[in-house]
Amino acid sequence: MNLESIYGLTSEQLTTWLLERGHKKGRAAQVWDWLYRKRVTDFSEMKDVNKDCLQLLQEHFSIQTLTEHTKQESADGTVKFLFNLKDGSLIETVLMRHKYGLSVCVTTQVGCNIGCSFCASGLLKKDRDLSSGEIVEQIMKVQLHLDQVGQGEKVSHIVIMGIGEPFDNFKNMVDFLEIVKDQKGLEIGPRHITVSTSGLAEKIYEFADLKLQVNLAISLHAPNDELRTRIMKINRAIPLSKLMPAIDYYIEKSNRRITLEYILLKDVNDQKEHAQELAELIGGRRAYVNLIPYNPVDEHSQYQRSDEQSVLAFYDVLKKNGINCGIRIEHGTDIDAACGQLRSKQIKQAK
Repeated sequence: MNLESIYGLTSEQLTTWLLERGHKKGRAAQVWDWLYRKRVTDFSEMKDVNKDCLQLLQEHFSIQTLTEHTKQESADGTVKFLFNLKDGSLIETVLMRHKYGLSVCVTTQVGCNIGCSFCASGLLKKDRDLSSGEIVEQIMKVQLHLDQVGQGEKVSHIVIMGIGEPFDNFKNMVDFLEIVKDQKGLEIGPRHITVSTSGLAEKIYEFADLKLQVNLAISLHAPNDELRTRIMKINRAIPLSKLMPAIDYYIEKSNRRITLEYILLKDVNDQKEHAQELAELIGGRRAYVNLIPYNPVDEHSQYQRSDEQSVLAFYDVLKKNGINCGIRIEHGTDIDAACGQLRSKQIKQAK
């Protein structure tokens, strides 16, 4: 029987659920502490929770709905996990080491329907959304890995940039944010969390109104509609004329700067004229442009990585136009670094 993941309940939802079944409010606090501070993997390990409550939880919820299929470790400390879900689906989660802490990139969907022409994640169409519990459990699995290593390290940052479009799984993604931010649980501050979207304008407005204070990144990748439509089919439905006002609304409502992700594709979007056009598109907005070296994948052989000279020239044009920007430091280049690569390769091998 496939039970719901208990990690999908916010603290308030867990409290309400137990109260409705005759248990005191303090019982929920005990369970929450066992889950997120003591990080047990079985209800039987909750030593100070009474048997009736434990039996009730065991009948309705599961603590472990993900199992590790494959784990790859890079020379730079990056760890890529391929997890099996209860229905047999595969998802990827990546642990990255930065100077500022340990960051985990989580997946929000099985597959992706956005269909960016350069992206390995979109090679397999969306099968379903992940539950909030399945998203939270990715963080828990990585933290348990760190606990087992035994160096006292803790996940400190989260990026929601794995397989899928987070804003296409909006409610579960928002519940996930509430759970991981909880100060009596994982206690990951909102400023340490980044959500990435391909540009679902209506959801950007909705997200801004929630005032969650997490960071927002937009996958832009082109400075004009013609080019963006060519490499990102989402731009047909949501062109820049719709996306940019949504970005402006988010910046005004949140009083935060926004990150614009820009993958550099050789001779496609990496020329100086593209950089100049991008600078003009951004204008005086509070934005940071994250220039990303492309990770080539066999299935998208029409795209190649921009050479270093082109990347630096692009960067220089943006800087001269007063645009705040940087070139992303790569992680895990020796272990199928592009998002979705490990999953798609495993599925091919199984066929």
